[in-house]
Amino acid sequence: MKESLYNIRLLRIFLTVADNQGFSAAQQDLNMSTSAISTYMNQLESQLGMQLCNRGRAGFSLTSKGQLVYEEAKKLIGQIDSFENYVAEIKGELRGTVTIGILDSMLTDSRFDIPELLGNFSQKSDKIHVNLKILSPFELQKEVLEGKIDLAIGSLPTKMSGLKYVPLYIEQHWLYCSNRHPLYALKSTSIEKVTEHALIKRGYWSNSEGMRHGFTQYSATIDTMEAELILILSGNYIGYLPDHLAKNWEDEGRLLRIMPDNFGYTAEFSLIIKNGRSRESLIQAFKEEIYHAFGLTEKLIKSRNSVDH
Repeated sequence: MKESLYNIRLLRIFLTVADNQGFSAAQQDLNMSTSAISTYMNQLESQLGMQLCNRGRAGFSLTSKGQLVYEEAKKLIGQIDSFENYVAEIKGELRGTVTIGILDSMLTDSRFDIPELLGNFSQKSDKIHVNLKILSPFELQKEVLEGKIDLAIGSLPTKMSGLKYVPLYIEQHWLYCSNRHPLYALKSTSIEKVTEHALIKRGYWSNSEGMRHGFTQYSATIDTMEAELILILSGNYIGYLPDHLAKNWEDEGRLLRIMPDNFGYTAEFSLIIKNGRSRESLIQAFKEEIYHAFGLTEKLIKSRNSVDH
């Protein structure tokens, strides 16, 4: 039994299998064949003297004892990882996993070069593992608050307590239709005529948010900007898009801005960090990379916050 407690690798394999709900699903994360995973799992079960999971035609599931071992193993591995990161921090090394969250469609925004930022950050140390998530505004904040994401960048109309928001830049949104939509061919129109058409609603918008943008009727609901772009290009819908996402289609004549003097809004993008986590080494390093990209300093941010309040 003593030997099994020190075999951390077997516990890590077990956690990965459990998180992926099966041997086959865990292959990619572990870079192992199912037969190798099965051998290691049998070895762990033999050392512990109990069956940890059910596998076979009925599918994968943890046994009741396996669930208890899973929960304790997760705590143990978390403590080991924290200890290793702490020792590395003392030595001045950057190592460990940092989970970063962003919104979809940010790739085309020239104001924030996310590939360059991530490239520069990963070059700081070959021991950094980046986990990148693309989520909705609500999910970004929720997962940062729960500690599932270390930091996030996004436009967040409704803010949550317990989080720190650092403003970065402003994104412009316009109302668009495609060259297949009836509004495209009109030489002139009116606000009333435009609002007769139902709008694409974003899944994370409240009803009041839609009304704030001038509409009370909705023709479709989406959760990503790419999905909204596809629906607009189909010709049956109108919707708001970031100008950078629409640009290529607009230049080709496939999209048209509808009455930009009347229909448009701006979205402020911010860096989000959970209160109390700013000084963690990986978070601090990534934050510094963002500050450098936007020419920000702690002093400037504090002065902005004092003006806002």
